[in-house]
Amino acid sequence: MYKTNDIRLCQFKFKLPEELIAQFPAPYRDDARLMVLHRKTGEIEHKTMPELIEYFDEGDLFVLNDTKVFPARLWGRKEKTNALIEVFLLRELNHKNRYWDVQVEPARKIRIGNKLTFEEDPAIVAEVIDNTTSRGRTFRFLTDYDNEEFVPRLYAMGSAPLPSYIRRPMDAETQTKYEEVFHDQPVREMDNERYQTIFASKIGAVAAPASGMHFSKHLLKRMEIRGIEITFMTSHVSLGVFKDIDVEDLTKNKMESEQIILPQTMVDAVNKAHETQKRVCAVGTEVMRAMEHVVGTNGLLKEYDGWTNKFIFPPYNFTCANAFFVNFYMPCSSQQVMVAAFAGFEETMHAYEVAVKEGYRFGDYGDAMLIVD
Repeated sequence: MYKTNDIRLCQFKFKLPEELIAQFPAPYRDDARLMVLHRKTGEIEHKTMPELIEYFDEGDLFVLNDTKVFPARLWGRKEKTNALIEVFLLRELNHKNRYWDVQVEPARKIRIGNKLTFEEDPAIVAEVIDNTTSRGRTFRFLTDYDNEEFVPRLYAMGSAPLPSYIRRPMDAETQTKYEEVFHDQPVREMDNERYQTIFASKIGAVAAPASGMHFSKHLLKRMEIRGIEITFMTSHVSLGVFKDIDVEDLTKNKMESEQIILPQTMVDAVNKAHETQKRVCAVGTEVMRAMEHVVGTNGLLKEYDGWTNKFIFPPYNFTCANAFFVNFYMPCSSQQVMVAAFAGFEETMHAYEVAVKEGYRFGDYGDAMLIVD
């Protein structure tokens, strides 16, 4: 038996049947199932998303992430060999010179000096000018488009940057089920719409703040009518959210940095909720991490625009939010570890065991969990 202060990565393993990893979103955003975990007692309730607001009162506050995912996944052809190369855009390095930080696959085929062409837009060519990591490259995009036209053209070639565990062999049976649910909408078009929150406004993420994707216009309106407050911050989710933890000793794990912006309006809303003893619900692990990165010793937030690589694991004393709204995450992921830090290790692992038994869906397109006292 492990002590609470000696929890190691291997303890977060659990058997997740492949069929429980959601390959498509629910037909409508607020169709997801909702598990409610009471962390003080360990009690578990099985609800649906529309019932979320029953756990909150007038003046309680939800903190949402308004980052916007850009269509970061491209497919190019290597000049001369015509080899198909997957390109994952990470961030723009220099707007004027059109330098971009990217990842490529298979990386062994892409070296400095190689060029890629794109069937979707032959007027754009990518040249490799640097190797940054084993899979990382710096691209310089060559085109006659002016700087203001280029980025929209680049995004038009891309598709939603879905996580690698979403694999869709579109056999006849799967295609029929998809068409019945999404009314013949093209898969790429559906992903570009649904792998995004409805309140996304600040472009910069290469992975979706998945917990926020459950909120529909109808649900937000019902929250407003009930008097539940909503505020926004920005955390541009990076690929690090999908990176496996590769150390057994969690104290040695390193997270990739993410840009976070906590505006004064959001800071004031959270601090006010604390002063009036209202419930503060962090929607998503990136929101929780951002608030815990910024919070002062007095328990209050302050305005912030910068970066965080904070990794939260048990035991941890949370000081900002007293409710946590999340998805069901992959085994041994940084998100699952953070949930255990908030809800309690044994309570979290039991909840995940129940989720598997009850057929909850896991991953970015999966079901949701609300953790309250």
